[in-house]
Amino acid sequence: MNYILFDGPSRNSLLPFTYTRPVADIRIGILTIREKWEYYLGGTTTTITEDYLADKYPMVEMDENVMINASYLPNSELVELIRGLKENQAIFKDEDVIAFYATDSQEAIDFDAYEAIEYNDTCLQVEHTWDIFSKNGEAIQDDFNLLTEGRISQPIPTTVNTIAPENIFIEEGAELNFVTLNASTGPIYIGKDAVILEGSLIRGPFALCEKAAVKMGAKIYGPTTIGPHCKVGGEINNAVLFANSNKGHDGYLGNSVLGEWCNLGADTNNSNLKNNYAEVRLWSYETENFAKTGLQFCGLMMGDHSKCGINTMFNTGTVVGVNANIFGTGFPRNFVPSFSWGGHSGFTTYTAKKAFEVAEIVMNRRDIEFTDVDKAILEHVFEETKQYRRD
Repeated sequence: MNYILFDGPSRNSLLPFTYTRPVADIRIGILTIREKWEYYLGGTTTTITEDYLADKYPMVEMDENVMINASYLPNSELVELIRGLKENQAIFKDEDVIAFYATDSQEAIDFDAYEAIEYNDTCLQVEHTWDIFSKNGEAIQDDFNLLTEGRISQPIPTTVNTIAPENIFIEEGAELNFVTLNASTGPIYIGKDAVILEGSLIRGPFALCEKAAVKMGAKIYGPTTIGPHCKVGGEINNAVLFANSNKGHDGYLGNSVLGEWCNLGADTNNSNLKNNYAEVRLWSYETENFAKTGLQFCGLMMGDHSKCGINTMFNTGTVVGVNANIFGTGFPRNFVPSFSWGGHSGFTTYTAKKAFEVAEIVMNRRDIEFTDVDKAILEHVFEETKQYRRD
């Protein structure tokens, strides 16, 4: 069967992260949503997403297809239902469609003509940006169970101080010495060729993905995910870094999400709790206003390629778009539009040409090409987000 992941209605509520990727390529837990589905389904998937993303994330349609709402995370029961789908059948959870069968000859999908299969069990769904960190603990546990089932961890080095070592899994090539790992509060997964330097203190749930690094003396509280090729230091609490992003120095990052190719300058800090302990509101691209999160703790949401200078301070519930460059004293405002240049004293437009020059240099340092397709995606984001910038 050909499986296709589609963005669904949650796409706009997951901006700015979905400006540059489909919903399926959001990381939560150890794996991206796409990687989870492919692991369960035993094959590759393609994507229905925004037209401007289609060159990088194409769709492959065959005679028979099953479309899956990528905001839903897989589990064994749900996958079994999806594998059993037949023509004119769809799986619903309440009013939401999770998956449906489609043929390439269908001109339109009329769910009224479909047999509705109700899914009544629990499953994780990523509907809002803050779900990425607030549901990360459960996602880490699910991925840990998935990836380690029937496998044996690499030996824990004798210099490593552990609590609940049975909940620790180390992949081949990982390096760690003279660190403390406390897995009594959740599993700890250390990916292939990852590095944890001396003096680090880590409490689970925690995932350090392939070739990521924790620098000396870091203090990390779970649930936290450090994506592939990321480098982190200082203090981190309940955060998710997608991939290729750095928080390499002292400073605090809490209840936050960083996309790809982000960099936080030395001693950058974010607030994750309002002084009056009130519910945190976050900028919503859907309503173009600040939306209730239902959370008391909520920090920084930063889109791809955004960066900040040393000693930057982010207020509680700050949303930073794509390719923003923030610096200077004082708190920048709680919503920093994409391609903004500046800080507390005001912003100007970060021109696409300059932003692309930086992106090319940064990506080349990791031996990754900044392609014409990448450039076209960011050019589209630059134009789409003009309305939020005030020069």
